[in-house]
Amino acid sequence: KEKGISLSNEVKKDTAFADPDMIQTVIRNLISNSLKFTPSGGKIEISSDTKDGIVEVTVSDTGVGISMEQADKIFALDQKTSTNGTAGETGTGLGLPLCKEMIEQNGGKIWVESTPGEGSQFHFTLPTEQKEK
Repeated sequence: KEKGISLSNEVKKDTAFADPDMIQTVIRNLISNSLKFTPSGGKIEISSDTKDGIVEVTVSDTGVGISMEQADKIFALDQKTSTNGTAGETGTGLGLPLCKEMIEQNGGKIWVESTPGEGSQFHFTLPTEQKEK
């Protein structure tokens, strides 16, 4: 609210087989990061699509973006990647590695596509049905 960022929810009524608490934590973290790195007046959109037994959720923003070099490191626990947000917000650098762990524990994948100065799109997938063990 303070930064005047619009948030739109375009998530379809799809069903995924996953731990709801973990996935809520992942979505909260991705939205929080988008808010942190999007300047005043920017936009954030959450969307989803289902295809071939996989739900893909995307959190897109019009933020500062991430370089390819940095994007390769942000999901690793052994890399120091925390940077201040557009209004001086701070973080620990642990959020995205934990998101990666939670998504993988639920049978999915997480990745980022980004252009510095234009924004980022964080994607994660989840299965629509329980996988046989």
